[in-house]
Amino acid sequence: MPLGPLRPSPLVEQAAQRLRDQIAAGAWPVGTRLPGETTLAGELGVGRSTVREALRALAGAGLVQARQGAGVFVVATEPAEDWPARLRRASVADVYEIRAMVEVRAAELAAERRTPDDLAALDRALADRDTALAGPSVEAFIDADIALHTAVIAAAHNPVLADLFAGFVPVLRDGLLDLASLVDVRAADHAHGRAAHAALVEAVRAQDPAAASDVIRAELDRTLTGLLQSR
Repeated sequence: MPLGPLRPSPLVEQAAQRLRDQIAAGAWPVGTRLPGETTLAGELGVGRSTVREALRALAGAGLVQARQGAGVFVVATEPAEDWPARLRRASVADVYEIRAMVEVRAAELAAERRTPDDLAALDRALADRDTALAGPSVEAFIDADIALHTAVIAAAHNPVLADLFAGFVPVLRDGLLDLASLVDVRAADHAHGRAAHAALVEAVRAQDPAAASDVIRAELDRTLTGLLQSR
């Protein structure tokens, strides 16, 4: 299958797409060494520098890999899925299992590292959760609940942890909304974890990592059980 010449604009993107199409079509199966830059440049009607940048783009997408002294080889026929896309495709129960691991450690770190400002933020978040619990909107309550957990994550003072949790939030929110559409959680439990969340805040305030991790583990296990039962 001939590659064919390219239009004048934007050449790197066009070259990368043309090569990607060839790989997807099976012209170069996984494990195959691509033609050299000079050959590809001639077939595409572009300079070697354009081909080199296109190959870098394909490498970044996980389609090819350069091997020192051997050339560039096809390692996949489809681009690697990025982390946000992978999370969107995951089940909320699977995400919740990872969330539990993250939040248990985060609660311990929060208890060790919290500042007066963190405690004030936690108190506000708990009060907002109480207000939302008494209100008519399940969506507002779920948002307030997530905000309290986010405040605990923030008190751990680890930006990577905060970014990781932020990536979970959209999937968690959608899953909890789906659960709420199946089960009236506030009718089943009028306090809906109020005591546990208050205990979590107090454990962080008391700088008691063991108590903080025990509380959050039990609360998340309870919610995960509900999610699994709703499948």
